[in-house]
Amino acid sequence: MTATKILICDLIGLRFDQSGRPDFSEAKSHVEARGGVFHDAPLDDTAALAPDRLHFFYQPDLSTRDELLAATAGGRYDAVIAAATFLPAETVFRLGGVRIGAGTGNMGSASWGGGSGAGGAALMNTPGINSRATAQMAMKALLKVRPDLPVEKLNALVAAGDFDTGKQLRDFPTEKLEGKRLAVIGYGNIGRELAKLGRAFGMKVAIHARAHHREWIEAEGFEYAATIVAAAKGADALSVHVGLGAFDEASNRYANAGLIGGDVLQHLNPGAVLINYDRGELVDVDALADALSSGRVAHAAIDADLFKDPATGALSGPMLPYLALVEEYGDRLELLPHAAADTDHPSRVTGARQAIDQIFELVENKRVYNVKGTVPDGYENGGARIPPGIGSVNATRISAIADDRAALSQLVEDGECFARFWRILSAADTPEKRAAHLLEHGRDMVVAANRLSNLIRETGLDAPFAR
Repeated sequence: MTATKILICDLIGLRFDQSGRPDFSEAKSHVEARGGVFHDAPLDDTAALAPDRLHFFYQPDLSTRDELLAATAGGRYDAVIAAATFLPAETVFRLGGVRIGAGTGNMGSASWGGGSGAGGAALMNTPGINSRATAQMAMKALLKVRPDLPVEKLNALVAAGDFDTGKQLRDFPTEKLEGKRLAVIGYGNIGRELAKLGRAFGMKVAIHARAHHREWIEAEGFEYAATIVAAAKGADALSVHVGLGAFDEASNRYANAGLIGGDVLQHLNPGAVLINYDRGELVDVDALADALSSGRVAHAAIDADLFKDPATGALSGPMLPYLALVEEYGDRLELLPHAAADTDHPSRVTGARQAIDQIFELVENKRVYNVKGTVPDGYENGGARIPPGIGSVNATRISAIADDRAALSQLVEDGECFARFWRILSAADTPEKRAAHLLEHGRDMVVAANRLSNLIRETGLDAPFAR
């Protein structure tokens, strides 16, 4: 086997080293631990590369179309790892590529048929890596404006010694999140994580997703909404997490573009919060302007790509339409440059390691994980790889729990204690017998129930089952 050359064209560490550069040392160590070679430099066609090795070339500063086409000309690299960088259709990678994070909209290379992965080389991603980071950022966006206590104003008054709690506090009423309705559109990794955060704050969570998810949504204690409108009705906050969907060449648009339009926004509670930390195109910006104007939406938090041409200064990207709202509604907008997940160092490093592992599996074992689109001929589909506790439970995950003897023993012990208590209680035929059983075994049952609940969460069993 000849040397395999992999381009890394995005940051794989978001902390800075002593020289001020983003630290890539963790990913470098991972490559070397697997027997690969890490080059903090571009490929030099004249340099001799060790055969039978995977060589990773770190070029995170590549960004423009011209730079990428020049760097990848002639199919010089066999595979690629990217995160936010958009790979033009003309870039060539004969084996495939991995996108760090969920979605593959930026993986435009025709080598695998563009972002849908419809044929050719292998297109993969690393879903779940930044799910919690994104969900937490979405929750932060909500918490910045709800509850609606003017924290900065109160802080200034208190700091100046200009406040009397007994007399003035009544002038600053607020509402808590508990009891408010949160509409989550999408039951993927991020949507589920946000739903759990909402529940932790005592919110009533309604989730819209495909019908086959209903059993699991309801099993997790959430409300299932058959339509987006049903989820939005009476919602105090709405957060969308569905992705762009398939691209339709005939209409030159993605299936989910404009999904959150006037027909949805009009059903929100007046003064609601809209959060789109998914893809900018998912919201109809004209409809959002109308909702902001009417007060139906009080605040909107948007996280979407914005690009600036270095030569002309011209702006582009899905954030661009939202900028037209800034002059009139700027104090009610929070606009981020698709930073919710991409600025978290641990997530990026974990994603980089997984991407590296998937490239090794692709090259050495002809096995693809987290494939998007079709599996290339001659390759095996290895299924999904996601972090523990994220996404669905499958047979592999359950087998891993069974192999953990300590966890297995605790599950059996606490499960049996819990079941035995309720079985005996249900069979008690007199109030005296029930009272005696409660007195003797009630405490042990509650301890076992709490321990069992925690173990189920730690082992990732509190999730839908996927075959």
